Amino acid sequence: MSSWYAGIPSPGPEWQQIPIDIFGLHWRIQTYAICILIGIIVAAIWTSRRLTKRGAEPGVVLDILLWAVPLGIIGARLYHVVTHPNDYFYEGANPWAVLYIWEGGNAIFGSLIGGAVGAWIGCRWTGLRFWTFADALAPALLLAQAIGRLGNWFNQELFGLPTSLPWGLEIDPTNKAIPVGLPEDTLFQPLFLYEIIWNVIGVIVIVWLERKFRLQWGKVFALYLIWYGLGRSYLESIRIDPSEFSFLGIPTNVWAAFVAVVLGVVIFIVQSRRHTGLEPSPYRPGREWVRPDAEVDSDDTDPDDEVSADDDGVPAGSSAASATSGHGSK
Repeated sequence: MSSWYAGIPSPGPEWQQIPIDIFGLHWRIQTYAICILIGIIVAAIWTSRRLTKRGAEPGVVLDILLWAVPLGIIGARLYHVVTHPNDYFYEGANPWAVLYIWEGGNAIFGSLIGGAVGAWIGCRWTGLRFWTFADALAPALLLAQAIGRLGNWFNQELFGLPTSLPWGLEIDPTNKAIPVGLPEDTLFQPLFLYEIIWNVIGVIVIVWLERKFRLQWGKVFALYLIWYGLGRSYLESIRIDPSEFSFLGIPTNVWAAFVAVVLGVVIFIVQSRRHTGLEPSPYRPGREWVRPDAEVDSDDTDPDDEVSADDDGVPAGSSAASATSGHGSK
């Protein structure tokens, strides 16, 4: 293998699992799974804070994640298996390997589809507007994906074509994704690192645009789709183990990235035309959450006061969150 000064070293196989002994029981936790779990926790905490600032019930994000996370994991695995069938269906293959998500092989585009379905169900259950939740999640999702990509580094996966760049990634010669015939000291494009950097920059850009232009109604999530799709369309094109299917010579994952960009543009344009003002509430009409300590003192209300409202029905001079009313609950 190349020296430390010639490229980025990859962790050895011993780093892919963390042994834990508790009460005589021996457990091995996959490092990849830990990275994904940390990403989910970070995203949940940040999304919850963003929703609470909008006026949502504290902790409501957990009710949505109960649906979004499992369906997102299922979608991620199904998408990967469908686009890489030769890795799981061959003579002598273990059919149960399809379920071994801890060994890697989870596609983000499948996760987005499954997670979106789960989020929609959770939002219907809690009364939250789907686009409000999607906007709150968007930058947190990018950050979670950046954290999760460290798991690809530990598993020595998600690397690109051979390179002579000084930051080339060292991969064990026994890795099945390496084409036959390459020298053992070959370095590869560190796609996991490129995506981490791209995602972190995206978090900064999206949060800045959201605050500068007060983006709501799903437009923040639209920016996420555009940003992530653009990045992945390039990274997938130089990946050494692309999906096994292609159309017009373009791998399936690159087409999926193009679809994400187009979908983001469509959502942004449509929502910009449909909603020119701010959301009146993070909840759908009739499902608003009322703070337990909220008190209304009729004696403090002056019947002579006049209250004007903007185009969205929000009283002038008040924030979108404070203008909510009603007695709905989850």
